[in-house]
Amino acid sequence: MPHSPFYDSYASFKRYTTPQSGRKQAARFDRLIWQPGACQADHSFLEIGCGTGAFLLYLSEKGCLNFHGIDLDPALADVLPVQTRDHFICGDIRAELAQRTLGPFDRIVALDVLEHFTADEARGLLLDLKPHMTLGGRVIVKVPNASSPWGLQYQNGDLTHRTAFTPSSMDQLAQSCGFKVVAVLPVREGSRRRMITDRLAHGFLSWALLTPPPIWTANFVAVLEV
Repeated sequence: MPHSPFYDSYASFKRYTTPQSGRKQAARFDRLIWQPGACQADHSFLEIGCGTGAFLLYLSEKGCLNFHGIDLDPALADVLPVQTRDHFICGDIRAELAQRTLGPFDRIVALDVLEHFTADEARGLLLDLKPHMTLGGRVIVKVPNASSPWGLQYQNGDLTHRTAFTPSSMDQLAQSCGFKVVAVLPVREGSRRRMITDRLAHGFLSWALLTPPPIWTANFVAVLEV
């Protein structure tokens, strides 16, 4: 992935802070990743672009022992939760994969990552991951939803984003790499009241419009299986 000068100020742009655990955060990862990915505590995990380590902290508190997170930014080493720092690799994912020392992994997670690559680079990454996965392994990704007008603020709100994905183009990417999309899920955030309002509003829009998007939410999760 070519270096962008915008990454030089990424830590201040993202305002890195050490994540905290909690029931709400755990329920969010349960809903978005653990359940749709059919994850188990004895699985081996790799998180690509682990950021400040919120998901790594979640894995630690789930009782997982075999997990790693990788990210390019060395500034993250001092921000990650203490209990996850021994699981952190600072480096380029494709360079690390080329050394063939990682894995095999049952589950690979990439949250808000693929949009930072071109389509060809994303395809290359998925192809590089396959030899490091167990039989029946899964890749769980979260990306801004370019099929929804609400996704544009997420896709265009970061100048390091290079590719916009829809559920259809995610399926195209997966098929080109020999993966099968087993689930595509909306990412719903917020209070119960807001989520109910969100469902009602999107239901009405789907009824009223000729060509509504398949998923209305600003982001979606896709589960890819080898």
